[in-house]
Amino acid sequence: QVQLVEAGGGSVQTGDSLRLSCRVSGYAPTMAWFRQVPGKKREGVAVRNHAASTTYADSVKGRFTISRDSGGSTFYLQMNSLKPEDTAKYYCAGARVRGLSLSEDFYDFWGQGTQVTVSS
Repeated sequence: QVQLVEAGGGSVQTGDSLRLSCRVSGYAPTMAWFRQVPGKKREGVAVRNHAASTTYADSVKGRFTISRDSGGSTFYLQMNSLKPEDTAKYYCAGARVRGLSLSEDFYDFWGQGTQVTVSS
C-alpha cells in the first residue's frame, strides 16, 4: 500500500511562486498532481513516470514543474507565476502501473490534499 502526504499549500499573491511536496511511503511508478475546486471535477495538472517523462495540463505548461528528490521518496510541484485561477485544493496521486495519464481514473492512491489560494 502506498501512502501519500502533501504539504506546502498556502495563500499567495498573483505572480508568486509556491512549491508543494508529496511524501511517498511505498512505490508507485507513476506520480501526478491534481487539483480540484468545489463543484468541479478533479483536474490533472502534471504527471511524472518511472522514466522521468512528464506531461502537463495546457493551463499550467511553462509555469509548473513536477520533480522528485534523488531518493524518490518525495515529489514536488513547483508552481511559478501563479494566477487566481490556480486556486484549488491540490492532491498528490500515485498509480500502480506506468503511464502519463492525467485522468484521475488511472490513479490508485491519493493524498489528503493541500489548499492553494492565489489572490489578485
